[in-house]
Amino acid sequence: MKTVWKLQDAKNRFSEVVEQALRYGPQTITRRGKPTAILISCDAFQDLAAGDGDLVDFFRQSPLKGANIDLERRPDFGRDVEL
Repeated sequence: MKTVWKLQDAKNRFSEVVEQALRYGPQTITRRGKPTAILISCDAFQDLAAGDGDLVDFFRQSPLKGANIDLERRPDFGRDVEL
């Protein structure tokens, strides 16, 4: 099962890329060896775009919940710049 496609291969075998996305999940498309796009099924996209919950729920479910992160603001007096 292929999950990474060169752009030219993806263009030439688009139906196969779509079928793979439906059966096996996201398909990465590369250009000049670098990942540039991901093809996903409509169902996967709708799950991602559903936006269930609000921002507070998002942070409550974060894997960083309970982490001791210093969020205290410190005064910023800028920096000296020679004119």
